[in-house]
Amino acid sequence: MTTPSGWDAWLAAEAAARDEAGLTRRLVPRKADDPTIDLAGNDYLGLSRHPDVVAGAVAAARAFGGGAGASRLVTGTLTIHAELERALADYTGQPEALVFSTGYHANLSIVTALADRTAYVVSDAHVHASLVDAVRLSRAALEIVPHSDVTAVREALARADGRPTLVLAESVYSVLGDEAPLVELAAACEEYGALLVVDEAHGLGVHGPGVVHRLGLAGLPHVVVTATLSKSLGSQGGAVLGSPALVEHLVNRARPFIFDTGLAPAAAGAALAALELLRGDPALPGVVRRRVTDLAAALGVEPPAGAVLSVPMASPQVALAAQGAVLEQGVRVGCFRPPSVPDGVSRLRITSSAGPSDEDWARAVEVLVAVVKEFRP
Repeated sequence: MTTPSGWDAWLAAEAAARDEAGLTRRLVPRKADDPTIDLAGNDYLGLSRHPDVVAGAVAAARAFGGGAGASRLVTGTLTIHAELERALADYTGQPEALVFSTGYHANLSIVTALADRTAYVVSDAHVHASLVDAVRLSRAALEIVPHSDVTAVREALARADGRPTLVLAESVYSVLGDEAPLVELAAACEEYGALLVVDEAHGLGVHGPGVVHRLGLAGLPHVVVTATLSKSLGSQGGAVLGSPALVEHLVNRARPFIFDTGLAPAAAGAALAALELLRGDPALPGVVRRRVTDLAAALGVEPPAGAVLSVPMASPQVALAAQGAVLEQGVRVGCFRPPSVPDGVSRLRITSSAGPSDEDWARAVEVLVAVVKEFRP
């Protein structure tokens, strides 16, 4: 028998520890014709399989090919990228937009291109991992403040000492599903000369043009928005929305943009088609919000501001067992477990989507109510 190397032994020990804690994750391929009612993904508006969205992806692939072919600063900027950027800026009420191959890259870019070791970042404790990684890469001084605590943000801003300062928040937080106090945060940033970076990953689409737009903050010089194309728009990619000067700076300084191949044409075409559908059917986001409110009432939990409903479970093992029981009855839900949850509480992660038919949605609610009743203490 071969003696395992030091790395082999370390990997085996890590895997064993994950298994014991109920935190092992595995890839499960999903078939194209899977009949399971999917309430685990992020296709909030059910647009990823909409005929117009699929047709948009196909048309773009036929016109431009399977990939952009190069980074955006070489030959990878396509006319469909420019069209998508204009459409995104127009829909969200922003001066300009820049699209990326992922939302993760959008968040990495905005922070690392604006902050370095001379800067100061004030971050909400619940921001997405992409923003956490962005701050680490920037090497800026960091202060993490309690979740949605505007007083703590103001106190942190008072300690900026003239340094370039960013405040990081999400419009709607994915785990707890609550909406950030953006009006108050924007006012604090304006007062102290800081820049508010708002991740609208879970707000765009579910709240139409987004929470920033709804609150009248779109286009303000001290408020910048990042977004993803992979949730409500049913595609893939990300975007930063802000002033022309900001976009020009990112084009020249954002390494995840400069050194990455441009967004795939099919993804750009799909996102464009989804935006057109949203414009043509402004009532669509209301379907998601009605469903999530009704489901929250049925499960006895607080309704979230976004599309994701989380139901606390006693442990990672109980959460996994409940997830499995739901799946056995033809409904797929997600599962929040450490380290993905900022408060360490494992939860069922249920996406309230406009995609399922009314019949499928009613069936899913029936299954979820029965399983949650069985597994919650």
